[in-house]
Parts: sequence; structure tokens; C-alpha cells
Amino acid sequence: MSARPLVLVVSPGDETYRGYCLEQVAAAYDVVLLTGAEPSWEKPFIVDHAVVDLNDPAALLAGGRALAERHDLAGVVTWDEWNLVPTARLARALGLPSPSVEVMRGCRNKATARTLFARHGVPSAASMKARTLLEAGLATMTLGYPAVIKPTAFAGSIGVIRVDRPEELPGAFAFASAGASRSREDTGVLVEEYLDGPEVSVECVTHHGETTAVAVTRKHLGPAPYFDETGHTVDATDPLLAQVAPIAAAAVKALGITDGVQHVEMRLVDGRPRLIEVNARIGGDMIGHLVRLATGIDLARAAADIACGRAPDLAPTRGQAAAIRIIYPAYSGTLTARRLKEPVGGVERVRFQRQPGDQLVLPQDGGDLYTARIGFLITTGPTTTVAEARAQQAYRNLEVQVAPIPPTALTTREHTA
Repeated sequence: MSARPLVLVVSPGDETYRGYCLEQVAAAYDVVLLTGAEPSWEKPFIVDHAVVDLNDPAALLAGGRALAERHDLAGVVTWDEWNLVPTARLARALGLPSPSVEVMRGCRNKATARTLFARHGVPSAASMKARTLLEAGLATMTLGYPAVIKPTAFAGSIGVIRVDRPEELPGAFAFASAGASRSREDTGVLVEEYLDGPEVSVECVTHHGETTAVAVTRKHLGPAPYFDETGHTVDATDPLLAQVAPIAAAAVKALGITDGVQHVEMRLVDGRPRLIEVNARIGGDMIGHLVRLATGIDLARAAADIACGRAPDLAPTRGQAAAIRIIYPAYSGTLTARRLKEPVGGVERVRFQRQPGDQLVLPQDGGDLYTARIGFLITTGPTTTVAEARAQQAYRNLEVQVAPIPPTALTTREHTA
């Protein structure tokens, strides 16, 4: 029998983007898994598992209880945005440490979060709910243009779009509504003030009510009106961290979060931080891995430590920079080839998540953030400048070939989307 504590991981995600999380937790803990499919790549990192319908809260709760009957669990953790609320409910049912279900619901619902930010004086964006196109139009009369139309409770920039003129509003409202309809919690739409400025996220760890901002992530976005993220950079010595850390901590406190890992998104408007949202889990797009490459701080391990009632180790052991570039096609179509033509210095990894023959659909053609992604590459360097230059060089050395979708097919897709 192992002497290591045993932690239950709910919904480990896919190997490409979340494999590092499970690997890091398994380096310090024995792991049992609650998952929606039979484990494959996860097998080397787990000692037991249960397969349940993760979209069914009752089934998830029953599966977690069954694992708790077989094992002496020390904690429950997830980095899956869609299962934050069910995981909190499961942890409480098992008598294990966890934020409350109400707090997790507040994090998931952007309208609730905006209300709490305003109540606690956290600088954020003005926001109004819109159940219909007419209400959206009335909201823009109050908030002005440009405005952002977005789902109330979703993530991954899905359904988020900027609208600059009244004539763009019907299409933008339909786009946001389509994204919102996929939510399991709230299918409403928000109209928000557009925050004009560079976008960053602050990676935070909160333990017993004390929040530590361990890194700031500089973001690169694709072309308007969409908010697709095309890359991120983390620098252990970024001077911006000291400026944004207090606002991030205030946002975490306003939502009532006392423990866990948070990915806090904001924009710098005239050089001043203003909140977009707080995600109560490790950031996506390999951001937790970038933090570890740049600082040595292990966010997945910290999340498991806190879930098991332990104080996390947040002492930096590195001082460099790391960058990720997301690989997108220039236009929608069928992927025919993808490879890195020649080695490039400083490349930590290249991953392709799409195979030749796969369809790639950009947002403007009825897709979303994930339907067009081909993969990503990660580079490191002593500074941001070096890491990003290496990423740019590696990106130029990619060979990506896409056969465009005929215009008639796109027209059909737009009418059916």
C-alpha cells in the first residue's frame, strides 16, 4: 500500500492540453479518476477510476461516492471549467475541503460576478443582461459602441464577439446566443462595455483566504470582432505582476473564494487594470505549464495540495520566460499537411491536435475557438523577447496546408449554424 495521500481528480480533460496537470499531481499523490470515458493516456498516473456521465450531476455524485467507499480520499480537485460546480458539490458531500457550491456558481455566472465586483469596488466592465435582440439594442443605447456580446455562463471565448455599429447587432446577438445555448447553467446573454487595451491574465493561488499572484500572462488575440487567443507569454520577472496582483486578489475576494487556483482575466485600460472574469481553476492553453517553465511553480500540484488541506509551495525556482503560439489556418478548409520543417532552438514542444483530412472551421464561418485549431508550439528563453522571437521563428518553420472549403459550402454552413 502506498503511503502517499490519495486525491480524486474529476474530469482530467484531454492529453494534449491537460495531460501535464494529471502528471504533476500524480508525481506527489496517488490519483483516482472520475471520468467520462475509459482511461487511455491517464492509466500510468492513476490507481483506480470510475466512468460516469459527467453531464449528469447525480451520476457524477454517485460515481464519486463509489470511489470514496473504495479509497480513503484526502481531497477532490478539477481543472475542468464545466465541472467546477458539480465537483464542489461532490467534495462537500464527501466531507472534504472545497469552496462552496454558491461561490463556484458565482464564478461560473458572469452576471453574478459583475454584481459582486461592483459591490466590492473592483474595477470591471459595465454589463447588462439581454434576453432578446430588442433588449440588446436597448443595452447598447446605454453602454454605447463598441460593445461586447457574450454568453452569461460559458468559457473559452466561445460566443464572445465585439459589435461596433447597430447594423452588426443582430448577427452578433445570434452568434452569442448560439454559444450561450450550449451552457448547462445559464443560457442568457450579456451586453458589456468594451474594454479597450491589452489583455492579460493573473495566475493566482488562494489558501485560507490569502491570495498570491504567482505570474502574469500576456495574451495575443486574433482579429476582431472575435476574441480568439492566438498565444500567451509568461515571464518570471514581468514588472506588470506587481501592478495587477492587488486587483486580481480583490476580485478573488469579492467572489468569496477562500481556497484554490484562479485564472483572473483583465484588460489594461489607459494602463489601469479592469476585470473581465475570474476562472476558479488553472488557465487553459497550457498556461499552467508555461508558469512552471518560467517560474518553477507547479499550479496543478498547488491545486491538489489545497484540495487536500495542505499549504502549497509557491517559492519560485526558475527565472525565465515561456511562450505558446496556437496554430490556426488562414482560412477554413480541410487540413492536408502539418509539420515543423526543421528544428528550431528553444522549442520545448510542438503538438498537433488535428490530422490530415480534418475539417477546420473558423468563427466567421460558423465555427469556434476549437473547431479551427491545428495545434500549438511552446518555446522558452531567458527573456520574453527571446522566447517570443523563438516562437515566431518556429511558427515560420511550420508547414501547414489547407484546402479551402468551396464558397457554396460556407454559405450552406452559415445558414445552418
